[in-house]
Amino acid sequence: MKGKTILLPGTPNDDNRDYLPEAIKGSDMVVNENGNNSQVYPERLVERTGALADGIEDTWYEYVPASYDGSAKVPLVVSMHGGLMNGWGQAIYTSWTLVADREGFIVVFPSAGTRKFWTIEVEREKLAQATAPRDDGIYINVPPERPEDNHDMNFVLALVDRMKQTYSIDEGRVYIQGMSMGNLMTSQMARHYGRVFAAKAGSGGPSSLGLLFDDDGAVINRGGPLAAWQTRLEYDVVPPHFKGNTEEVVRGNRDYWRIVNGCSELPQLKLSGDDNFAFYKGERADVVFRDVKNRDHGQTFDDAELVWDYLFSGTRRAEDGTIEHSGTLLQREGDAFAIVVAAGSAKAYVNNNLKDMSGPAIKRQKLKYHGLNGGTIVRGEYLCVPASFVAETFGASYAPSADGAVAELTLPDGRTLQFARGSIGCVVDGRVSAMLCEAVHERGELYIPLQWFCQQLFDHHASGCEDVLYITDHHAELSRNMALLIRDEILG
Repeated sequence: MKGKTILLPGTPNDDNRDYLPEAIKGSDMVVNENGNNSQVYPERLVERTGALADGIEDTWYEYVPASYDGSAKVPLVVSMHGGLMNGWGQAIYTSWTLVADREGFIVVFPSAGTRKFWTIEVEREKLAQATAPRDDGIYINVPPERPEDNHDMNFVLALVDRMKQTYSIDEGRVYIQGMSMGNLMTSQMARHYGRVFAAKAGSGGPSSLGLLFDDDGAVINRGGPLAAWQTRLEYDVVPPHFKGNTEEVVRGNRDYWRIVNGCSELPQLKLSGDDNFAFYKGERADVVFRDVKNRDHGQTFDDAELVWDYLFSGTRRAEDGTIEHSGTLLQREGDAFAIVVAAGSAKAYVNNNLKDMSGPAIKRQKLKYHGLNGGTIVRGEYLCVPASFVAETFGASYAPSADGAVAELTLPDGRTLQFARGSIGCVVDGRVSAMLCEAVHERGELYIPLQWFCQQLFDHHASGCEDVLYITDHHAELSRNMALLIRDEILG
């Protein structure tokens, strides 16, 4: 018997400036830090302590939904907190307990103890820089050379075993997720002990490339394939001691799990509001990449909901160790209607299929000449594509003049359009309409602004970033990491 999701009203503390106010624990206080919103401290969240590994006493927090009675096996989610936080902090800054109430699974939130930092791997040459004291005097834990000697990893493994012994847990549906340093810890567990879990997920905190690939570029992995989810934030940056800049690290972390899981096909793309998804189907396991527009480091309050709905809910580790994907609450499918083009690329991604255009998309600036003494102001930048591509994509007839300087299109609904070289005007059903920029004559063909065509004639939504244009039939905002993914992996 599953329950329902209920948000409880809290008492806002708008004057809070602490990363994790201790006053929240056991109270109805809620705080908001850069969109990282807390919920009311869950009544059913229980603190536990014990020496589960290496004779060291640790603390963790268990959340068992009211629907649980032990009569049926349920999934288990292990959720790892970020640096300077703890288990109950991860519980209130996520929606895992809310989703658990609705879906009937159990969540456990381990704590790194008074240290508040997980012991994570660091490239040996970067060790001194990574473990130097912070401005507040806090030291990062120095990692042991052997993963078997890492107490935090041993603690998580022992905690999973304890949860299996204490509750009726479906051993094929154990998942791990983390935020920031908790994501680093999650990735570390996955690379070494991935076979314990069916899927992993994380927000922020990508791993340094030196931990993922050896000097020859081969992946470093002993945990095997694992269904993987990566949430990135558009304005997030990696620490200075990481191997690779932010763009390289984001790409490398995505490539790592694509290689391990055997994802060789192009991804399906789905944009919904500020959420940018790329769904990869793998021979051994699937990968989901999510980038969030206009967000920096942290995790969105609905990240747990999305991870569960799109990946965890439909992923299981079979008895033979393989990863199985079945139906999820939300299907991993790309936008049913989407047109994606990039400046300089002669390819387009139409409804998740790669198409060739007769020429590369051209970036055109709309200029305002300022004053009598020259100078210009850029009033807009637009991508123009061959009129023949537009006609083919929308099922229109295409009638160019002999020299290509004029073109007429007739849409399936009977509307007619006429374009001419150098003119910002378009004649639509005999009436003049101003486009975003003028028609361009290149390679013997007219190029027209795709954004204007889709918005003016079909009321579509257009979003651009990094000279990539994404057109769809619903509200969507293209983010930077997704635009770079499109350039790297799809349009070139």
